[in-house]
Amino acid sequence: MKVITIHHPHSFNKQDFPPLVMALGYFDGIHLGHQKVINLAKEIAEQNQWKSAVMTFDPHPSVVLSQNNKQVELITPIEDKKKLIERMGIDYLFIVQFTSNFANLSPEEYVKQYIIGLNVHHVVAGFDFSYGKFGKGTMETLPIHSEGKFTYTTVEKLAINRQSGDEKVSSSLTRELLAEGDMTEVRRILGRFYTTNGIVIHGEKRGRQIGFPTANIKLSNEYIIPKTGVYAVKIKIDGNWYHGVCNVGFKPTFKSIDEYSLSIEVHIIDFDQSIYGEEVSIEWHLRIRDEQKFAGIDQLKLQIAKDKQNTINYFEKNRS
Repeated sequence: MKVITIHHPHSFNKQDFPPLVMALGYFDGIHLGHQKVINLAKEIAEQNQWKSAVMTFDPHPSVVLSQNNKQVELITPIEDKKKLIERMGIDYLFIVQFTSNFANLSPEEYVKQYIIGLNVHHVVAGFDFSYGKFGKGTMETLPIHSEGKFTYTTVEKLAINRQSGDEKVSSSLTRELLAEGDMTEVRRILGRFYTTNGIVIHGEKRGRQIGFPTANIKLSNEYIIPKTGVYAVKIKIDGNWYHGVCNVGFKPTFKSIDEYSLSIEVHIIDFDQSIYGEEVSIEWHLRIRDEQKFAGIDQLKLQIAKDKQNTINYFEKNRS
């Protein structure tokens, strides 16, 4: 897959690219709805012997458009997004640097410069995709702005059945589920387990002192962190996957409220190697319980032992 970063204004022209079928969207999460859009673009490209392409944007538009330097946590930061899209067999990934100047492009100019100007013969996007200044361009205005120079397909919403009824598969829903710690439903929306990447750093080594050493993980990007609590996870170290118990929280048994700072720590089952500085991936499987404050170390140790056994039981039932 060729990754092309575009800064506005760009100097590319149609001759720089083969005929393309372009999937358009921000695509945070690459959830099942996004996959439907991207796979359709790939299918249409193959049918016409063209090349498939995805256009996304970085940073998140709300970072640039907000008035207060808003920070946005992501389901799939750009490096993760690259890997997922490459696995889908896409030929070209265009990453447009989202700036104030780019945001001020009229819908007509966006189409002229970023679709027609890149030799796009067909566009695929979700029904709610918008483009141009203030998002005034929509899939309903696209045929007008296309000037007959490309065709397009609108992908209708994908819904998933939940207890509350059918609900649209979306990044917003995924964010809500992560905030609830509902990793089972997150997996249904994404079509895979939620995964975060980071580096093992030195912690306070309290886990080692009580017989449950942990790897303290510093996330490598602005990921959405699931709701505080204890989780059954898999952790990838040097290409190998291990089972683990992950605590996301503030360690209230050891700290006063004034000292609270969020940490992510994984007790890796049947593992005793030193891995400081190693890059790791955490695959989030199941939220076991809330984080708790215990009256003493002995109670904490008993609970961690239960958490470890619950994690072992979970993976025995869900071998993969």
